[in-house]
Amino acid sequence: MSKLSEELLKLGNRAVKKAQENNRKNGIPNVYCINGKMIFELPNGELTTQYSFS
Repeated sequence: MSKLSEELLKLGNRAVKKAQENNRKNGIPNVYCINGKMIFELPNGELTTQYSFS
């Protein structure tokens, strides 16, 4: 992997982690797609496949 690619990957990873933490602080679930299934990580750390956005 080139030096530039490594730096871009590090930068992207930092941005994602910052966004995830910001979501947790603001009570917003983080949403992931794992094996084609939507997984919601609630601010308390609980994982669920069912979530009602209100």
